[in-house]
Amino acid sequence: MSKLAQWLGNGPLITDGAWGTQLQALGLPLGAMPDAWNLEQPERVESVARLYAGAGSQVVLTNTFRANGITLAEAGLGAQLAEINRAGVEISRRGAAGRALVFASIGPTGKMLMEGDFTPEQFTEAFSVQAQALAAAGADALLIETMSDIEEAKLALAAAKPTGLPVIVSFAFDTGKNKDRTMMGSTPEMVAREMEAAGADAVGANCGAGVERFVPVCQRLKDACSLPVWIKANAGLPEMKDGTVTYGTSAEYFASHYAALMEAGASFLGGCCGTSPEFIRALCAARSQA
Repeated sequence: MSKLAQWLGNGPLITDGAWGTQLQALGLPLGAMPDAWNLEQPERVESVARLYAGAGSQVVLTNTFRANGITLAEAGLGAQLAEINRAGVEISRRGAAGRALVFASIGPTGKMLMEGDFTPEQFTEAFSVQAQALAAAGADALLIETMSDIEEAKLALAAAKPTGLPVIVSFAFDTGKNKDRTMMGSTPEMVAREMEAAGADAVGANCGAGVERFVPVCQRLKDACSLPVWIKANAGLPEMKDGTVTYGTSAEYFASHYAALMEAGASFLGGCCGTSPEFIRALCAARSQA
């Protein structure tokens, strides 16, 4: 039995909520590199993991979304890659304090292969070094998230698999009338089939849209493959008010979709941008009432 199957043996797991907006609430300036706080403000980063675990999260992520070699090099932090990723895992482990699994976050490079500035081999190397650092630090699994390009996701997956850890690949469906395509035009069916064929342990959707858009996307992912499905919706779409990014969805409205997402086949359920520990408590309450 696989590790994911063991973890899901008693039913779907509640994951955590947003990290970026939580760190901004703790003082991270807009546009700043969140991952650098693993070294500069570890106590604040740890507080995010601790609050999510305390709210009922059974899976907590790491503050390593942008900690690949390409993105860190652009920020002048390339020499600290191993240290930033190691600290990210260690911080979330301390915050979780044995109450939650720690899945390490790997985000996209922010570059497009079709532009030709980087080769597939450079992408693979960037993801491989990050994945190995996260695995060595003791992550329970790797989450490749907020992907839009199937080819980049395949490279990240191929780079992560040699760690021996379970690897989840999640895409942002934020394009089209129904917000059911990635920026590169991929549908849930295309993503599910391609990731299963490439050896992913689970496939999913995160970011990009509010929770009501995730029910049909979840169902389509589930119908198109045999993998567990990872779901993390935003708290609605972001709005700028008085210089601050805000999200209009309430925790209660968000959690009101719990039953529909379970029926659609979600195996992991949490929140992305704009969600908070309050959203996780609401999801846990909805689960207890289901």
